[in-house]
Amino acid sequence: MSHQSDLIATDINAYLEQHENKELCRFLTCGSVDDGKSTLIGKLLYETKMIYEDQLAAIQRDSATHGTTGDDFDPALLTDGLKAEREQGITIDVAYRYFSTAKRKFIIADCPGHEQYTRNMATGASTCDLAIILIDARHGVMTQTRRHSFIVSLLGIKHVLVAVNKMDLVDFSEEVYEKIKADYREFATQLDMADQHFIPISALKGDNLIERSPNTPWYEGSTLMHHLENVHIASDRNLVDFRLPVQYVNRPNLNFRGFCGTIPSGRIRKGDEVMALPSRKTSRVKSIVTYDGELEEAFAPQSITLTLEDEIDVSRGDMLVRPDNVPQSSDSFDATVVWMSDEPLVPGKQYWFKQGAKLVPGAVDTLRYRIDVNTLHRQESPALDLNEIGRCRVHLNQPIAFDGYKNNKGTGSFIIVDRISNVTVGAGMILDRSTADKDDHWEQEADSHLQASKSAVTPDERSARFGQQPCTVLLTGLAGAGKTSLAYAVERRLFDRGRAATVLDGQNMRQGISRDLGFTASDRSENLRRSSEAAKLLNDAGLIVLGAFVAPEDAARKKAGDVVGHDRFLVVHLDAPVDVCRERDQEGHYAAADSGEIANFPGVSAPYEAPADADLRLDTAKTPLDECVEAVMKLLEKRGVIKG
Repeated sequence: MSHQSDLIATDINAYLEQHENKELCRFLTCGSVDDGKSTLIGKLLYETKMIYEDQLAAIQRDSATHGTTGDDFDPALLTDGLKAEREQGITIDVAYRYFSTAKRKFIIADCPGHEQYTRNMATGASTCDLAIILIDARHGVMTQTRRHSFIVSLLGIKHVLVAVNKMDLVDFSEEVYEKIKADYREFATQLDMADQHFIPISALKGDNLIERSPNTPWYEGSTLMHHLENVHIASDRNLVDFRLPVQYVNRPNLNFRGFCGTIPSGRIRKGDEVMALPSRKTSRVKSIVTYDGELEEAFAPQSITLTLEDEIDVSRGDMLVRPDNVPQSSDSFDATVVWMSDEPLVPGKQYWFKQGAKLVPGAVDTLRYRIDVNTLHRQESPALDLNEIGRCRVHLNQPIAFDGYKNNKGTGSFIIVDRISNVTVGAGMILDRSTADKDDHWEQEADSHLQASKSAVTPDERSARFGQQPCTVLLTGLAGAGKTSLAYAVERRLFDRGRAATVLDGQNMRQGISRDLGFTASDRSENLRRSSEAAKLLNDAGLIVLGAFVAPEDAARKKAGDVVGHDRFLVVHLDAPVDVCRERDQEGHYAAADSGEIANFPGVSAPYEAPADADLRLDTAKTPLDECVEAVMKLLEKRGVIKG
């Protein structure tokens, strides 16, 4: 299990190369006070032989005076290095430690458990791939467990390992373990935690850390170290959306001008076309320069210097992107903010907002609500105090380019700096959707005094009359992909076969029900929500609904399915390349988006999230309209909506 290798003695260069190419996994430990976070890390360091002999001897001496295990070796002292930490037996600041095994390198962030150090925990979690949430088996799920779990979810950590610690103090009871597991899962249903694993451990005794413990014969899962070594994190990186925030313009002589930065997402090759934001000037990559020489291709999270074929104006704080995949650009957005200052966040006060290398003055326009991290309920609040979390509307003095934090941590995060003291007072995560309150309508519940009326005509009677099952088919794709043309062509085919169908077109909806909406991400989401409610009513009346909407956000499409009912909701993705959509554009929308006249245009100045699990995918650049119609009809027959 140790990082040690026979290559050290035989071929040190081969060993160093092998070690350099190991995958790096960053993880944190968090949980309530005295759950055993520091003990767990100390034990891992000890078992992987990552402690120097003099350091081990010092820890063994200090265990007698500062330890919590009597005269025995106290591994917690390896990370609790501050004097106050050892005196109190707690973690105050985030402690970073490093170790490696034969498979991976690890950087650990040991986060404090006390409520007043929540800001420290958020700092430690910001760069992690995985979170180990410790729960004391004697106490179960505590308030601080919920708090830290919420922050882990908020910061977009995809992999969560719940370690039920101190199982030796409850006689390794399977019943206790299963109760804690059920309680945590019930709470976590409110959070965005897709990958959860549970392991019963004793950090002090080493049970289920490196080897399977004989004390838990009822547990059939992996050990903690096996999970750390094998959890799949490579696919977590966004290698689609190329972004390069320029941190420095390197001009050592007249013959070289390079733009330096760390790639937060995507990949780039020599010869690729890039666009500089905010100028929107384009060029091609001439070379990719690194400390180790030139590369043919670079990808996240490498630090590189790009040189371009053309002399275009690019400065520190600008961003290089692909012309057909650009981030949103705006001077206002919604964000979730973790407040880190004793002085409260006051809406209207001017701060510095730092995103990457870009520093822009601005203010929080509106504090929409504060989040009670213990209950996850939203609460009205005039300000945010230390360690509190809230959703805010931010307005800057000039536009910036950004992505939603869930899609891209590097371009979707920022810090807030006090303009007088120059102290970091807050950290923010930009939400995927825009600032309009309308977007919250997805989550709003109907007034409890309202009661739905029930028709005297049953669904079976409608199906018998129309000879079909009601269904909503969402045709989604970029502007110009052919959604409206296909929707009306399918409607015609269904009508000719004696079926009852109607089209809900996004632009038609905007001329009536949604005439008050613009084209921000939030407004597009609200247009889809209203249309989904209309589609549900039409389905209830027995009709087949064909919806033609750009619907660029995957989350909004899933919510539309929730409204209509997933058993009668189908998604058809019209996957036409953006170049083809540009050629079909008769109204000049793409040109207006290129010039900046139209903001938040999917495929140009806003992202389009292609559905990964579409019921049908059609390449309308290569497939004639008649064949597309036939494909949709076969889908409806296959799903039992109509009979063949």
